[in-house]
Amino acid sequence: MELSELFWNASLDELKKGYVVQEEHYVCLLCGSACEKGIIYPVDGMLYEAQRYIRLHIRMVHQSVFDYLLGLDKRLTGLTDHQNSLLRLFYQELSDAQIQKELGIGSASTIRNHRFVLKEKERQSKIFLALMELLKAKDKHAPRFVDVHQTATMIDDRYNVTLDEQESLLQKYFPDGKEGGLKSFPAKQKQKLIVLRQIASRFVREQTYSEKEVNELLKAVYEDFATLRRYLIEYGFLNRKPDGSEYWVAETETGYVKKEEPTLNDRNRRKELQEQYKEVKIEAGVYQILNTVNDKRFVDASPNLRNLNGRKFELNSGGHTNKKLQADWKQYGEAAFKIEVLELVDIKDSTFFSMKDELKKLEEKWLEKLQPYGEKGYNSPPK
Repeated sequence: MELSELFWNASLDELKKGYVVQEEHYVCLLCGSACEKGIIYPVDGMLYEAQRYIRLHIRMVHQSVFDYLLGLDKRLTGLTDHQNSLLRLFYQELSDAQIQKELGIGSASTIRNHRFVLKEKERQSKIFLALMELLKAKDKHAPRFVDVHQTATMIDDRYNVTLDEQESLLQKYFPDGKEGGLKSFPAKQKQKLIVLRQIASRFVREQTYSEKEVNELLKAVYEDFATLRRYLIEYGFLNRKPDGSEYWVAETETGYVKKEEPTLNDRNRRKELQEQYKEVKIEAGVYQILNTVNDKRFVDASPNLRNLNGRKFELNSGGHTNKKLQADWKQYGEAAFKIEVLELVDIKDSTFFSMKDELKKLEEKWLEKLQPYGEKGYNSPPK
């Protein structure tokens, strides 16, 4: 089953957890990573059974299910940019007064009104969900539609394609089989989506490609490889660096169409997975987002620096909570900014070690050193 299908078919409880339980595996709904039941995964000197490991994986790679879901396109969440920002701040357990000060809007009562609107949205969603569940038992004629991939950049009528129509289109455009060459590149948006989705499945998740490697792979599919490359990016199947030096499958902001892999029951595969997980480490520390045009910077701390791409995603989608930084990002563009790690937390194996306290100390150190306030930065000055 494709990752997007797993995601959309998951129950509410499964979505909240971020993973599904299959016969022999736990599978992350956010990126498709799987771990096998009965296997012990060592990480930083600790041993984790499979279910505990998949939970750790979600924290290490995605920060939280909440952060991941909130990072999806607003046409999937149904949230405005403003509602998105508010939910992030609510999740940080800030008071209404603190949120009002952070956003610089209205008063604390304004924030309470936003909470009420969101509560209304929750009630409406529950009723609509119940209606759709009840409808499933009666509507015997409802076709199965192609799932929207989570990194979709254009969520509209082009997804109005049934699974039967998809299979027919793939046979038409790939007459020698789905792994064969493309007969022609379709002009209609719906057909483009289906064709691009299939081509995207030929890229390996977690692998970085040079532009030359991407071109070679696409040349084997269709002579106009440049058009395929452009549309794969435009439709949210591939990501790339601004200079085009590196390409990768757009997952964990996640639109990945999963390529078949060797079974996890294979002993060599088990050993390979265990070696991979040994290398996964949590890196906490302080980072900065530097505007290279005006030298202003934003300094922040993170318990998991692997999620810095999430900060970039927030800024590109207009969802960052720092309004001044967001405004400059919009004005100058992503290419004008650099995200850099300033210092890592020295994690100690001690009963008295507190990650929260160490992060706070490290953040205060760099705020004192760089003074990213006023004309020099985007941080709010200390009281």
